Amino acid sequence: MDVEECWRRQVEAAEPHQLGVALTLGLDATKAHLSANHAPAAAAALDRLRELEADGQFEGFSVAERSASYDRYYGD
Repeated sequence: MDVEECWRRQVEAAEPHQLGVALTLGLDATKAHLSANHAPAAAAALDRLRELEADGQFEGFSVAERSASYDRYYGD
């Protein structure tokens, strides 16, 4: 499975704790990336992100904390 397919599946799941890699650049950057992608899966993912955001699922989200968790998990 390639990276794009992995990303698509992860974003389509669209649960806050499953969006990991997709959100490492931040919510706004992720939404901008999805907006620029004209694939139906990207539009669906963007809609789902907006729903989750409106529901407060990303309150307290921190790119630095998310990145640090990856560093701890995947670090040497």
